[in-house]
Amino acid sequence: MTTPYVIGIGNAVMDVISPTDDARLRELGVEKGIMQLIERERSEFLMAAQADDHGPGHALARLVPGGSVANTLAGIGAMGLRTAFIGRVADDSLGRTYAEKTAASGTRFVNPPVEGDVLPTSRSIILVTPDGERSMNTYLGISTELGPEHVSPEVFEGAGWLFLEGYLFDKPKGKEAFLKAAKCCHEAGGLAGIALSDPFCVDRHREDFRRLVAGPMDYVIGNVHEWSSLYQTEDLETALAQAVADCGTVICTRSGEDAILIREGERVLAPVHKVVPVDATGAGDQFAAGLIHGLAIGAPLAIAGRMGCIAAAEVIGHVGPRPERDVLADFRAEGLI
Repeated sequence: MTTPYVIGIGNAVMDVISPTDDARLRELGVEKGIMQLIERERSEFLMAAQADDHGPGHALARLVPGGSVANTLAGIGAMGLRTAFIGRVADDSLGRTYAEKTAASGTRFVNPPVEGDVLPTSRSIILVTPDGERSMNTYLGISTELGPEHVSPEVFEGAGWLFLEGYLFDKPKGKEAFLKAAKCCHEAGGLAGIALSDPFCVDRHREDFRRLVAGPMDYVIGNVHEWSSLYQTEDLETALAQAVADCGTVICTRSGEDAILIREGERVLAPVHKVVPVDATGAGDQFAAGLIHGLAIGAPLAIAGRMGCIAAAEVIGHVGPRPERDVLADFRAEGLI
């Protein structure tokens, strides 16, 4: 049997992670425990501050390739499927490291680092205090410039699944890239899907998102807030009914509650076994990884959903958005594979 091949498109964001304390956060003007978007100058200031704090004789910042879909692909790859990532990095130290580490983890990094006078590689400067709180400062840089010219049809040969990141929908070029990628995937005989990513992103581009869901998307993953935003209703069942009318496979996650999965008239619940999170970062990314793995290997809808819940539970049990334990072993323990 041929190993399923999954392609993802998203922001290529290098996570630059280092320890700090509350006094230093106040000194740097960083708001504790939240993610905020910052400009290039601010990112360079914080990077320099990190270097000062962790110079000779101190622990260096950890560099971990991140970005929502990139994290999902890392999870899918760890489950044994072939993966490729379409994203943009600059030919700078962070970009080269991002490409090298992505390839080393088993995911093909399709587009080489971009040379010349371009925006720098996207980065999220993550400052971790002793209580485990992560204060994230994200500069989106070159990754937001991804467009249809960076999507090559030959990459999709043999691809069965495409997964898109809703965050990239904020720019017109990103929308064009998604449409081209979906077309390439369908021509290769695959299925295309998207994570809605963020209710505020949906608010900004509601009509375009709705056209995408009702058009080339074969499956869509969203949480309660994202589906409610997309269809402008507080009633989840009303939103899901409209979603099902638009799209063949609809998945709704509900924080701490069973996930809802609907496909071609079949509706199932995937049970969530509640755990106390150490770090909720990456829960949605790894839910998608487990789900897509299940769908790609032809598992029944309920089992694919349960795989998503298990993968999400694993990642919130430790710091960081990517799996650290053998999730396939967890699947076997529950008799799913």
